[in-house]
Amino acid sequence: MAMQIDPQIVERFEALAGPDVADGLERNGLEGAAEGVLPLWPDCRKIVGPAQTLKLVPPGEGPESAAYDTLRAVVAGGQGSILVIDNGSRPTVNSFGGIVGTTSKHYGVAGCVSDGAMRDINEYKALDFPCYASGPALTSIRTRSSSAGYGIEVTFAGLAVRPGDLVFGDENGVLIVPRDRIEAVLETAELVKGTEERIIAAIRGGQDPVAAHEVVRYDQMLTET
Repeated sequence: MAMQIDPQIVERFEALAGPDVADGLERNGLEGAAEGVLPLWPDCRKIVGPAQTLKLVPPGEGPESAAYDTLRAVVAGGQGSILVIDNGSRPTVNSFGGIVGTTSKHYGVAGCVSDGAMRDINEYKALDFPCYASGPALTSIRTRSSSAGYGIEVTFAGLAVRPGDLVFGDENGVLIVPRDRIEAVLETAELVKGTEERIIAAIRGGQDPVAAHEVVRYDQMLTET
């Protein structure tokens, strides 16, 4: 089973938006934005949870079946986990399908993110199973991929991801928070969000917009310690 994250921590992340988390990462000197990975349909649900990883590679380059290892990864990840698929820098190749989507839902997996494509989007929508990827696909995973393993460190959209890292996804995109920096990033993200809310309140209250930014040293918010 994937490493668990304190439910209260998950709940606090759920109250944030992607840009809040991105600011928390940046203030802590971390890169975490999975560029090019987006929700596959409007109103796709937000996801927050621990990563269960899977590495897919071109056919013949991995020792295992892509389809079978994806199912194994889902079962091993279990309740509340988020499947993170490293599709081997192949953004147009299918990496996930409807049967494994149904299996994921059955085993309590909270969602799936991939730096490759996905098909059967209609099935994920019907399941209310959130999926984030590089885009849609039509062709099968059969004959197009093999597996190099699951539950291992992978490279997802250029980011190193380990089992138990926190995965965050919303309409803005997907972010990865290293498991040993989760609380620090959360606290900083909440602080930055609160500061920006005060700026908005000041502007709505009639304060000059530039002055409202200057008083909190807006340009230095993500670099000052």
